[in-house]
Amino acid sequence: MNLSENARIILEKRYLQKENGVPVEKPEDMFRRVARAVAEAEKLFQPKVSTTKLQAISDRFYQMMTDWDFLPNSPTLMNAGRDLGQLSACFVLPVEDSMEEIFTAVKHAALIHKSGGGTGFSFSRLRPKNSPVKTTGGVASGPVSFMKVFNAATEAIKQGGTRRGANMGILRVDHPDILEFITCKQKNDDITNFNISVGLTSDFLNALEHDDDYDLKFAGVVYERLRARDVFNRIVERAWANGEPGVIFLDRLNDGNPTPELGEIEATNPCGEQPLLGYEACNLGSINLVNMVENKQILWEKLEDTVKWSIRFLDDVVEVNNFPLPEIAEMVRGNRKVGLGVMGWADMLFKLGIPYNSDSAVELARKVMGRIQEVAHQTSEELGRTRGPFPNIDRSIYRGDTMRNATCTTIAPTGTISMIAGASSGIEPAFSIAFTKNVLDGAALVEVNPVFREYINENFPTEEGNRIIQEVANTGSVQHIKSLPENIRRVFVTALEIAPIWHIRMQAAFQEHCDNAVSKTVNFPASATKEDVEEVYLLAHRLGCKGVTVYRSGSREQEVLVTGRKTDQASEQTHVDSREKTHPRPRPKRTLGVTEQVKTGCGKMYITVNSDQEGLIETFITTGSSGGCSGFTEGVSRLISLALRANIAPEAIIDQLTSVSCPSFIRRKATDKSIVGKSCPDIIGRVLEQELQSQQYQNKKEVLQMLEDTLKEMGATCAGCSSSTPQELSEVELLKRGLCPECKSPLQFSEGCLTCNCGFSKCG
Repeated sequence: MNLSENARIILEKRYLQKENGVPVEKPEDMFRRVARAVAEAEKLFQPKVSTTKLQAISDRFYQMMTDWDFLPNSPTLMNAGRDLGQLSACFVLPVEDSMEEIFTAVKHAALIHKSGGGTGFSFSRLRPKNSPVKTTGGVASGPVSFMKVFNAATEAIKQGGTRRGANMGILRVDHPDILEFITCKQKNDDITNFNISVGLTSDFLNALEHDDDYDLKFAGVVYERLRARDVFNRIVERAWANGEPGVIFLDRLNDGNPTPELGEIEATNPCGEQPLLGYEACNLGSINLVNMVENKQILWEKLEDTVKWSIRFLDDVVEVNNFPLPEIAEMVRGNRKVGLGVMGWADMLFKLGIPYNSDSAVELARKVMGRIQEVAHQTSEELGRTRGPFPNIDRSIYRGDTMRNATCTTIAPTGTISMIAGASSGIEPAFSIAFTKNVLDGAALVEVNPVFREYINENFPTEEGNRIIQEVANTGSVQHIKSLPENIRRVFVTALEIAPIWHIRMQAAFQEHCDNAVSKTVNFPASATKEDVEEVYLLAHRLGCKGVTVYRSGSREQEVLVTGRKTDQASEQTHVDSREKTHPRPRPKRTLGVTEQVKTGCGKMYITVNSDQEGLIETFITTGSSGGCSGFTEGVSRLISLALRANIAPEAIIDQLTSVSCPSFIRRKATDKSIVGKSCPDIIGRVLEQELQSQQYQNKKEVLQMLEDTLKEMGATCAGCSSSTPQELSEVELLKRGLCPECKSPLQFSEGCLTCNCGFSKCG
C-alpha cells in the first residue's frame, strides 16, 4: 500500500481495531476485514456462490480501497467485520409534536451517535413558542429550546467511542419561530453540535422576488405575516456573521424525492448532501478522481469499472449493515439508497492543467459526474435484474423498472477518507497548496499538495524547488511566486482565491447529475460583504442547487488563520456600521453571586461576581483597608458590568483583563510569594474566568443529569454523562479559536465541517 505517514497516523488513531488502546491490526488488515465483511452479502444473493468467486469479489473490493480508487464512509471502515457492525454515516429522524415523541427522537439519536452515525432533524412539526399545551395547561417552549436538549444529548454521548456526534437542525421559513431559529447560533458557543439550515419554500422565494409578505403558519393557523425581504436579510446577515444558517430549498428536495408516496422530505443529514425521509439512512462512498488521470488524460474505462464495483460494494453494505433501530432497518432496506460521490476533484484539475475557476472546469464537472451517474444507474438496474429491485419500487418514480437502489449518487464530505487517500476533499478547491504542520516533538513539517510537488520536482533543481515550496508554505498560495509561470499560478489556485460565483457554478454542475445533493462550502474572504452572501444564495437557487453553505474567513469568534500564514490578511478587520450602537440591558432586580477575597500587589481586594438566568451580569470590586486605588477598582467594576449587560462575551472581557501587566505589582510579587497574577486587572480576570467555568460546568451537569434520567426511563444509556468534567471546556475554547483540540493545529472549514490534517473533524 502507498500509505503516507499522516494517513497511517489517522488510521491508527481512529480506524484500526484496538485492545487496551493499542492497535491489533495493520491498515492492510483493516481493509481486508472490510472487504471480507462486505463481500459476505454476496452469499445472500447467490446462495451457491463458490468460495473462489467470493474470494475474487472480496479481493476486488480490497484492491480498489488499497489502491485509493474508492473508499466507503468512515463508519464502514471502522465497523465492518466488527461487533458493532453499524456502517452508515447519515440518518434522519422524525420529530413529532408531543413530549413522548420528542424524547423518543432524543433516545434514537443517542443510539445512532453511539453507533457512529450523524443525524438530521426537521423541527418544523413542533408547535411555536408560547402555544398552549392542553394536557398540562402550560405553554410550549418551542423548537429552539428542544434543539438545546438534543444538543446536550449529543455532547454527552461519544460517537462510536471516537468522536462527537453531529446534527443538522432544519426549520421551515414559514414556521412562526423562524426568527428565533435564524439567530439561535448567534453565539458560537451555543448549540455547538448542530449545523442549522433554513428550509426555504417556493412561496417564500416568490414573495422575496416580488418584495411581498408571506405567512408564518402552523397547523393551518396563520400567526402573522412578515416581509420576505426582511427575513431573508436576517438569514444573510447571520450567515455573513458566522456561517449559520445555511439554506436548503425544500421544494427542490421533494422534486427529486424518488419515493413521494412514502412521505415528504423535510430534512437532510448533518452536512446537507443527503435528503432523507424519517428513519432513512444512506450508505456513502467516494471515488478518487485523481487516480482516474494519467498523462493528462482521463481514464474513462477505469472510471466506469470503478463505478460499477463501487455501486455493488455499497449495495452489499446495505445488506450486511447492522442498523441501530428496527425502524431504520425497515426503511433502508425498503428503499436501498446508496450515495456514490467523488473526492480528489481539485487534484484531477491540477493534473489536467485546468483552473478550477474556469468554464472548462465546470464543463468537465458535468461530463465526469454525468458519466458516473449514467454508469451508476446502469449498474443498479443490472443488480436489480439479478437481485431484485428495491422493495418500495412500486411506490416510487421507478415503478415498472428494475432499479436496485432508490438513489445512487451523492457528493458527500470526504474530509478524513480523502486524507487517508492523499487526495483533495470532495469537489472543494484546494485550501492551500502547502502548509507548515506542527508535529508532536515540536518540529515543523511542511505538507505539500502531491500534484504541485510533482510539478516542482520535474521542473526545478532540488535547492530551488525546496525554496519555492517553503515560500508557498509560508502563505499557502503560489500567486506571489514570480518564478512560476503564469499559467501554473492560474492552475494552482486555492479556495479563497476563487470568486464565490465559481464555487456555486461548480456545485451546480455536479448537482445536475446527482440523485441526492452536494456537500460544498462557498468560501469567502474576510472582506466579503453581506451582498456577496446574498448573491450566492440566490444564484444557488437559480442554478438548480438543493442547498448551500457559506463561510467567510475569520467570521467565527476568535478564529485564527487556517493556513497559518502571517500576512496582511491577518490584520483585516470586519467593518461594522458606526451607526449600529449596543445598549446594555437593564440590571435585573435579583442576582446571585459569590465574593472572592484575593491578595494583590496593592493590598486585599474583594471581588463579587453576580449572575442572573442569562449568565454573568455584573461585578462589584472593593479594596481592603491596607490600600489600593478604590476609584480604579470601582471604575473597572462598572465597565465590566456594562460590558456584560451589553452581551459582550465574558471570554472576551477576561482575555482583555488577563493581558494587563503592572511593573510595580510584579516587583511586590517578587518579595511576597502569596500574591498571584501580574496585575489587579489580571486577578479580576482570573476570578471572572473561574466563576464562568464553574457556572458553565454546573449548568452542564444539571442538563446532563436531567437528560440521563430521561434516557434511562426510556431504556437508553447516556455514555459519558457522568464523566463530563470541566476539562472538556478547553475543547470548546480551542474550537472557538480555530484550533484542533487534539493536535492544536489550525482548522479549516469546508464541506460543512471543521477539519484538521491530523484527521480530527467536527460537523456541527
